Amino acid sequence: MRTYEILFILKPDLAEEVFAETKERLQKIIADFGGEFINEADGWGKKRLAYSIEDYMEGIYSLWNFKGQPETVAELDRVIKLSDKFLRHMIIRQDEK
Repeated sequence: MRTYEILFILKPDLAEEVFAETKERLQKIIADFGGEFINEADGWGKKRLAYSIEDYMEGIYSLWNFKGQPETVAELDRVIKLSDKFLRHMIIRQDEK
């Protein structure tokens, strides 16, 4: 399994329940595809964007580390693109050390 890092920005007007539900759904996808959620970086949360995205000037940032297969990344990418809760996302494979 490879180690990945995912950074995603959620819309700032989401209710706390929807925010938690979205995070649980992503963690479930990682687990369902044989991956392993490692951790979530602290200290992010709601931040001002450098430029407006869909008329939003703020977003809720989350940075995660997880292990998985390329299929895991493909499914996460697909689900995030279909959802209207996300402003931006990026998934990066970590180099072997």
